[in-house]
Amino acid sequence: MSGPATPLPALQGTTVGALVHSGAKLLTAAGVSFGHGTTNARDEAAWLVLWRLGLPLDSDLDDGPDSIANQPVAHGALAQVATLFEERIHSRKPAAYLTREAWLQGIPFYVDERAIVPRSFIAELLVDGSIDDFLGEHTRRVLDLCTGNGSLAVLAAMAWPEVEVTGADISPDALEVARINVDRHGLQARITLQLSDGLAQLPGPWDLIICNPPYVNADSMSRLPAEYLAEPALALAGGTDGMDFVRRLLQDAPSRMSENAVLVLEIGNERPYFEAAFGQLPVYWVDTSAGDDQVLVVTRQALAAFFAS
Repeated sequence: MSGPATPLPALQGTTVGALVHSGAKLLTAAGVSFGHGTTNARDEAAWLVLWRLGLPLDSDLDDGPDSIANQPVAHGALAQVATLFEERIHSRKPAAYLTREAWLQGIPFYVDERAIVPRSFIAELLVDGSIDDFLGEHTRRVLDLCTGNGSLAVLAAMAWPEVEVTGADISPDALEVARINVDRHGLQARITLQLSDGLAQLPGPWDLIICNPPYVNADSMSRLPAEYLAEPALALAGGTDGMDFVRRLLQDAPSRMSENAVLVLEIGNERPYFEAAFGQLPVYWVDTSAGDDQVLVVTRQALAAFFAS
């Protein structure tokens, strides 16, 4: 019989920089998992410290004499920061659920446990214009399917001021979170939110569909860290090979797309499963910061021909 777990050391420091350094050591010692806005202990510690102290999250924490890292922290504020780190470690919730905020491509979004923490690589393509080359000059109606907290719908509306965007999800709870973000960014006139199981309530025709669907295969779901299990399973689990939702989407999409429409689909680390299921479907793999095997683009014509054969 094993004894009680060894207690973690206390958060220490009297300056912002010292708290970030100490916090990073705590997160590492606790073995927490990252991937919900940060990829390492130092960046996550900086996020938690700066947020709790009410400082800008993009503050410069270098070692210069004027760096905010040298700003002293009062004892009461230190206690508040320490409590936040304790909650992060003991709850294993993503930091975004504790701060109620996530940033995507420099844009802040509200998020809570009703929706997955936004981190789609499609966001990069919306901001840097990578998708533009695939769009027709008459693109007017854009669908963000599996919108979650609405972040991609908001970024699409920001990227293309002339389009109308619909954000759709099967989860009423997620759509409540999306409504907060649509209102927060003042896009009520251009973004419509729709409850729908896949494309069932979305006849279109759509000129562009973007989708970050549930695609995690069953084996990977069984091995997810606690931070991911804190998110709605509905937004993650894609069945045995991760392709359950994707199969239905690709089959239903052509009848709901305009003649020259395209579908932008994120499939994460599931490219082998995607190619096993749709190996003969011609698609374009798009470069993102995670490589060229996470996001693909497929045309309506290609989908129609594939399912007609």
